[in-house]
Amino acid sequence: MAQRQEYDVCIIGSGAGGGMAAYALTKAGARVVMLEAGPKWFASHDSKMMVPSYATPHRGAAIHGRPFGEFDACDGGWEIDGEPYTRAPGTNFSWWRARMLGGRTNHWGRISLRFGPDDFRGKTLDGLGDDWPIGYDDVKPYYDNIDRLIGLFGSNEGLRNHPDGIFMPPPTPRCHELLVKKASDSLNITCIPARLSVITKPLNGRQACHYCGECNRGCQVKANFSSPDVLIDPALKTGKLTLITNAMAREVTVGPDGLANGVSYIDKNTGADEHVRARVVVLSASACETARLLLNSKSSKFPNGLANSSGMAGKWLTDTTGASVSGFIPSMVDHIPHNHDGVGGMHVYMPWWLDNKKLDFPRGYHIEVWGGAGQPSSGFMGGIQRYNGGGYGKQLKADYRKYYGATIGFDGRGEMIPNEASYCELDPTTVDKFGIPVLRFHWKFAEHEYNQAKHMQETFRSLIAAMGGTVFSPMPTREQNYGLAAGGTIIHELGGARMGSDPSKSVVNANCQAHDVKNLFVADGSPFVTQADKNPTWTILALAWRTSDYITQQRKAGAI
Repeated sequence: MAQRQEYDVCIIGSGAGGGMAAYALTKAGARVVMLEAGPKWFASHDSKMMVPSYATPHRGAAIHGRPFGEFDACDGGWEIDGEPYTRAPGTNFSWWRARMLGGRTNHWGRISLRFGPDDFRGKTLDGLGDDWPIGYDDVKPYYDNIDRLIGLFGSNEGLRNHPDGIFMPPPTPRCHELLVKKASDSLNITCIPARLSVITKPLNGRQACHYCGECNRGCQVKANFSSPDVLIDPALKTGKLTLITNAMAREVTVGPDGLANGVSYIDKNTGADEHVRARVVVLSASACETARLLLNSKSSKFPNGLANSSGMAGKWLTDTTGASVSGFIPSMVDHIPHNHDGVGGMHVYMPWWLDNKKLDFPRGYHIEVWGGAGQPSSGFMGGIQRYNGGGYGKQLKADYRKYYGATIGFDGRGEMIPNEASYCELDPTTVDKFGIPVLRFHWKFAEHEYNQAKHMQETFRSLIAAMGGTVFSPMPTREQNYGLAAGGTIIHELGGARMGSDPSKSVVNANCQAHDVKNLFVADGSPFVTQADKNPTWTILALAWRTSDYITQQRKAGAI
């Protein structure tokens, strides 16, 4: 019988971390196999970027499998047929899964923020959570590499804990964003050009953004970042990457020596159990899915799950905090018709601007801005009656034209402090349609997060008042959690295989290498020690590249 091929590296997952690892490792000469639970999908070929909502079956409304719109680039959601998860009593947590090549990089808003120096040493500063075993200077060279390879726009502002980068020119603020900037200045809230991984100049064969505003559908000209077009496609062109799609990973297998020797998976097309052999395994399945794989990878050597001698697999989960407020802005009514086009996202944003020592919560948040009159879709404006408009026929159309674009909204995205009550574990009785035990979630916010959400609400309402506007909804009470979004709904969950110097308190070391299994690595959001008030993708990419370089060094040295 012929010996099955053994790859140098097997990567599970194809999102930001998996795509970055595939790019870096194949460029370094490794023979890599990538397992992806969903089908192949490249925005450059498969996007419905230019189909107008009025010409679609559901007028752009959400459909099953695409809760953000029928042509949203990401196939997945908080509920997937045949792939349940459970919640412990009292838990309000929802788990988003992407099931396609590129994972969540097809969905995210491309907000590309570096963690700052303080974000790696929160415990030193305020005594809460834990410090990372690495600092900003360890990650900075990889942030720089990513800026050059992937590209992003922004502006250098010299804000100490919001590090500058290698930016392309930012797009000009749109009308509603100029109004937001004016209101922010009046309230001494820092407001600067947004930082999004959408290129405004050609880069590495990719065209500059043409401002169609449909980034969420995937970009046919590759102007915005997604893992398939920007990382996996170049990796495939090296001839070193083998891509296996519709492959649902079941467990990482180990040999008699206790080292990882491959991955068992289910071929979703045939239902057959398969196995791929590899000398090194990289978990990039997303924070909770990586924790699930570790916990399901049990053996006589690892009875509590692979790389889990510390019992920390699945522990210390966090999600970005979120609260939102929108309002009616009379000065935007009956505006002069003009082009509101731009990138598929904001052109300005507000990084954290205050000193937490003077507040009743310990960590900050940034503010995201939305508004304007982009392409309307089903349910746009939330109903004309909110503006005292309506009627039938000609009057109804006139009111829609009059009031469209007169809404401005703010979303807060802040840092949750890790706590012992927020974690995932294997459900003792429930399995998915593949027979794999599913996760059971436990979740708890602290007063830190509720007070932060209250501050968000008050800030956003002050901004709307400064623009002469009226808020659509009353101020939520403490009993309503001040409008704090439920765990998992911001889709930034991190932790579950956190890094640390002490093997008894962490899963991986500073190089994202498992303490217990030297040829097992993690390259997604699960090694994160803390959240920060920044979206995590840019840091996932940076750490994945850093870990890939370490794998290359270790392979050359014969250590793995």
